[in-house]
Amino acid sequence: MTAFLDRAGWGAAVRTALAGDASNRHYLRLSGPHQAVLMDAPPERGESVAPFIRVARHLTSIGLSAPEIIAADPENGFLLLEDLGDDLFARVIARDRGAEKQLYSAAVDVLAHLHAHPPPEDPRYGPEEMAAAARLAWTWYRNGAIGDAEGEDAFHQEIRALLRLHVPDTSVLVLRDFHAENLIWLPQRVGVARVGLLDFQDAAAGHPIYDLVSLVADVRRDVSLSVHRAMLARYSESCGMERAHVDLAAALLGVQRNLRILGTFARLCLRDGKPRYLDLLPRVWNLLQADLDHPALTSLARRVRRDLPPPDSPVLDRLRSACLTAPTR
Repeated sequence: MTAFLDRAGWGAAVRTALAGDASNRHYLRLSGPHQAVLMDAPPERGESVAPFIRVARHLTSIGLSAPEIIAADPENGFLLLEDLGDDLFARVIARDRGAEKQLYSAAVDVLAHLHAHPPPEDPRYGPEEMAAAARLAWTWYRNGAIGDAEGEDAFHQEIRALLRLHVPDTSVLVLRDFHAENLIWLPQRVGVARVGLLDFQDAAAGHPIYDLVSLVADVRRDVSLSVHRAMLARYSESCGMERAHVDLAAALLGVQRNLRILGTFARLCLRDGKPRYLDLLPRVWNLLQADLDHPALTSLARRVRRDLPPPDSPVLDRLRSACLTAPTR
């Protein structure tokens, strides 16, 4: 790291740790005459900066505000990035609740702009990949809470069939973590460039509604119902998509996404020793239940509600207890 920063001319900068994410990546803010952010993505822990570089270049090429890459050492997993600041959407709205609709409208406009451009060819996040990801709710959440993954194969077949039927489209780039803690407000910029983009290294070709669901059905903060509805309408009008299809796609993709998150957060606890994600499970569960109420998902709703226990205190205590045996860092 020191050698990389020296080569890039940032060796004398003051280093301050920034909040990380659920991966093995770490971030440092570098301060001196200017500011930058260092991404440390250790290859020995399965990380790679190559996807971030590829997606960042695509986003900037179409006029969106991904961080500029100042210097890179892919072999050792280091990137020196433009510092877009601290005005995450979640923080701006916490200071000024009246800004929510303006910021979310700008984010929806980013999605409409992004979807007007063909995605890079690989990878793909279509029905097969989404169905496999949703299985995590059985593999990790149910298994951790109950001690078995009974019903996993039958669930996988049912949700895969629904995804193939209703949301087979993989025509746009989905960033996959498009929510208020990965979006930065840059009011000094113009148009869609006012939204700074972070944490997009897992981007893939997927369905146009996927990131919209990530935005308005956020597992980390409550989005007002009026803004939720207004953003679905705004996207529908911008992209000429029938509202009935938007609503069904949002419900089904919301179910898929929240099942994946249930499993992922349980895995982060049980395998990786990160119990803090368990605190979000009740919110994830509530979002899941709301989406399961869509009339087209009646059979799937019956299966999910039968097979998966709600994250009540006994379930969370069981997961937390098992988490204590995992390595922590």
